[in-house]
This record gives sequence, structure tokens and C-alpha cells, in this order.
Amino acid sequence: MPNPMSKRVRARAGRIGRRIALAARIGMAALARAQQEAASEPAAGAEQPAYWYGGQAVIEGVMMRGRYVAAIAVRNPKQSIVIKEVPLNAALYRGRAARLPFVRGLVLLWDALVLGTSALMWSADVALEEEEDIDFSLEGAAGFGLVIFSLALGIGLFFVLPAAASAAVKSLTGLDSKLAADLIEGVIKLALLIGYIWAIGFMQDVKRLFGYHGAEHKTINAYEAGADLTPDVVDRYPIQHPRCGTAFLLTLVVLSVLIHIVTGRPDSVPLLLLSRVALILPIAGIAYETIRFTAKHQHSPIIRRVVKPNLALQSLTTRQPDRGMLEVGIAALERVLAAERAGTPIPEARITNTAVGETGD
Repeated sequence: MPNPMSKRVRARAGRIGRRIALAARIGMAALARAQQEAASEPAAGAEQPAYWYGGQAVIEGVMMRGRYVAAIAVRNPKQSIVIKEVPLNAALYRGRAARLPFVRGLVLLWDALVLGTSALMWSADVALEEEEDIDFSLEGAAGFGLVIFSLALGIGLFFVLPAAASAAVKSLTGLDSKLAADLIEGVIKLALLIGYIWAIGFMQDVKRLFGYHGAEHKTINAYEAGADLTPDVVDRYPIQHPRCGTAFLLTLVVLSVLIHIVTGRPDSVPLLLLSRVALILPIAGIAYETIRFTAKHQHSPIIRRVVKPNLALQSLTTRQPDRGMLEVGIAALERVLAAERAGTPIPEARITNTAVGETGD
């Protein structure tokens, strides 16, 4: 006679496996969007909002993040919208860490990556109509493993591999110029970044995800323009956004090429690889501040020219959303805005099931 406990263990393992399979296929895409910023300083210019909200697409949904809560809205198989609100760390999002240049980018990037990965896993549960809940922390082995997987994949693919490949080219061709080797490394990085984003765009799951990415951008753009948050109105707004995580990755890659040229290129391959990994955090901090600066000055003609490649690359990571996707993005942002109006953090995470048309607070 089958052991009921074994059946439950196998069922639980199957649920975790399906969730990880879905999330792992887009683990690097999560890393790319994790940096979309919720800036904690007033923006420059009267036409800009006093606070910048950010978020990311998740499986069949959108996560929006403010100062008090992150709201994850996901469309379940019954076509209703399930929303999870999670309180945010006050020290990170409203304290000194959120105001320290260079430091804030690294702190928020890590927290956003952890939060975004957990949101992906929870959204997979909702999309699969499973009831098991995942806490938004690093306590779960699956969540911690996926965060490490995303970081290792990003570092290995965009930093270690290009450095090793450029060292091999330098050795095989007898190239004497370190500058030329650094430029070759930069070209490889850019090719890998664009090629990776282009390739994963053919996956059906990722196509849906990119549609929700477009819904997130349109919703944020509409809000920042002071427009009504209704699907018909939101749909009129651009699908690109200057604070997108895709822009951060491109900025990170370009800055890494420039900084590596300045800092020098070790002759030893192990030292070369170690130096590339060691400089990731400082370069990420600089890239974060660069994205903030260009977002604050996006109306400058010079800045508009500078960010054109960032916006162009977003054509690979966004798709035009359908009305249902827009409804989900609006539902997530409205919950965040309700928490902002209340001005107080919620004591613990809470989940609500909301029918379309009832997403307001």
C-alpha cells in the first residue's frame, strides 16, 4: 500500500520543481529587471513625481514597489487577480541606506533581486493554481538557490566568459595591445547581452513575461504623466521606460568596458578573471547612479540622445500588452499607491483575490 506521506512529499517536490523550472528559465531576465528603481529622493523638475515607483514582470503578473509595500498582482487560471502585499524594509527604502550615493544602488539591487525572485516563485504558484505559499525572504532553500543561480549566471555570462574569451584571443593571435584586448572583451559582452535577450524572447513563457513587462512600463509612464489609471488610458503610453533594468544592464556593460580600460588589464588570466569579478559591485553602484541621473534629466536633448540605445534595447524585452495584462499592472500599482496614501507599513504580508474592476482601494 502506498505511503500517504511519500505521496505528499512527492507532490511537494513536484510543486517546487515546476516552480523552479518556470522561474529558472527566466532567472537572468529577473536579474535584468530587478534593478528597475524605486528612487527615494524627490525628482528634479515640477513635472516629475515626488517619488519614483518601480517593479518587474512576474509569471502572469506584475510586481510594483513603493516605499512601504511591494504589491504582486497575478492572473490565476480562473481569470481573477490575486494580489500579495509585502511590507518593505524601512531601513532600506525609507532610511539612510536609500539616500547614500553608490551604496544605495548595491543595497537596493540585492533586496530587489531577492524580492523579485520570491515574487517569481509565488507568481508561479498562483499561475499553476497551487496553494503553497513562499515567504519573501532568503529562508527558503529554493529561493536562495535561485538568487545564487541568477547572480552566478549573470556574472559568469557577462563578466567571466568575455574576459576569458578575450584572453584566449589575445594569446592565440599574439596580440600585444591591452587596449585592443579590452575592446574585444567589450564587444563580446555586448554581443552576449543582446544575443541572450534576443534568444530567450523566443520562449513562450518569456514572451508572456515580456508582455507583462510592457504593461508595467505603460502603467508607470501613465502614472508619472498624471493620467487616469484605466486600461484604455494606460495603453496610450510608451512601452519603454528610462529606469528599466534592461537599461541598467546595458549601462553596466558599457561602463565596465570603460572602467576596465582605466584600471588596467592583468597579464595573468586568473588575476584578470578575479579583477573582473571584484569590480562588479563598484561598477554596479556607478551604473545605478548613472540611471538615476539620466532618469532625472530625461528631458534634456543631450540625455535623450545618450539613452537612445537603452530605450532601443527594451524593444527586445517588452511586448505590447493585452487589456488583461494592463489590468494586472494597474491593480499592482493601485495597491502600492494605497499604502503610500496610508503612510504606514502593513504589519505582515497579506493576500487578496480581486475581481477585475475592483482593483482600487
